[in-house]
Amino acid sequence: MAAHMDEIAVPVTIGRRRFLLVGAAAAVLAACGSSSKSAGTTETTKAAGGATTAGGAATTAGSATTAAGAATTAAASAGADISALVAAAKKEGKVNLIALPDDWANYKGSLAGFKAKYGITTDVANPDGSSADEITAVKTLKGQKTQPDAIDVGPSFALDAAKEGLLEKYKVSTWADIPDNMKDADGAWVGSYYGIMAIGTNVKAAGGTPATFKDLTDTKYKGKVALNGDPRKAGAAFAGVWAAALANGGSLDDIGPGIEYFAKLKKDGILIPVDVTPANILNGQVAIALDWTYNYPGVQAKLKEGGVDLTVSVPSDGVFGNFYAQAAIAGSPNPNAGKLWLEWLQSDEGAIEYLKGGAFPARYGKLAAAGKVPADLAAKLPGKDVTDKIKFPTAAQTDAAKAKIASDWGPKVSGN
Repeated sequence: MAAHMDEIAVPVTIGRRRFLLVGAAAAVLAACGSSSKSAGTTETTKAAGGATTAGGAATTAGSATTAAGAATTAAASAGADISALVAAAKKEGKVNLIALPDDWANYKGSLAGFKAKYGITTDVANPDGSSADEITAVKTLKGQKTQPDAIDVGPSFALDAAKEGLLEKYKVSTWADIPDNMKDADGAWVGSYYGIMAIGTNVKAAGGTPATFKDLTDTKYKGKVALNGDPRKAGAAFAGVWAAALANGGSLDDIGPGIEYFAKLKKDGILIPVDVTPANILNGQVAIALDWTYNYPGVQAKLKEGGVDLTVSVPSDGVFGNFYAQAAIAGSPNPNAGKLWLEWLQSDEGAIEYLKGGAFPARYGKLAAAGKVPADLAAKLPGKDVTDKIKFPTAAQTDAAKAKIASDWGPKVSGN
């Protein structure tokens, strides 16, 4: 699930437990929309310098210099004429994608738009898979026609994949518009969208409308609160723990208080080990969920049809946001189509599709300055009062947080 700003009722989308890039996206927070997923069991990011404030990052275009891209494709450098790339991709006729649920940041719309514009078939394997699943597929399917041509993962996974030589360097034509802390300097990966951690509540089942992490400690919510996954594996859950840390005296340097917070919720019987799915929210098994803002809009209609009143609020005591990274796979079966998919995601059209899903596109600042963000879509996004509070952790901070989660979550929270 996703989150919105302080006490905002928004459309609902419950998405899969994907690993969100934790710590790479100062630029992503300029728009509402992944998580990337996390590395190891949580995403790491390629943040520059210390923690960066989201508000300013979102409105500042990256200053990266256009560099030569992959020589194996028709168009491999930023700003290049992509007509040859389009022709080569159309000749391939399809693009292999993975772990892109329809309701996640409106990927249903993005996939349909890409196919309509280029006439290229989009095959999506394991829609509800995690970042880890994506990397596993890239490795195990190497040399086969079904190997993914592009991935959508957390920064830590992207960083690890780049080190292993799995990614092909490619800079999209809109490279200069993307904030530096949302992209790899050499073009190995680039962030396309981000979201903010939020509390989604089935009001009838919950018996209240908690809007902060403090509210969730009320014992009246016993057996009703769920994280979207295991923070050792899922980025959304990892981000939820970090947000809780910020709400309880922690910081980007100390995720410990977040672990202690959930340990107490577990001890008090408030936290439950149940998957966050539309069905579980509809039937009341999950009355309160922690997830990304862009994971709520997609299922709003479904929940309303079932008579569910779902409210979404960004907890004011623990504002945390992050993005997901996209990358082309080296030696994939349809390399040109894979790169064209990245071009689409970073295009004006692709950005609008993310906005429709409640996600912030990486180029949000540039698009807003150019008057290209529809007023109705902008009105549904968290405001500057929320995004200005967001800071992204550095890669070092993320690594430290991952290690803490790996060592403490089992004995203190999950029991395994």
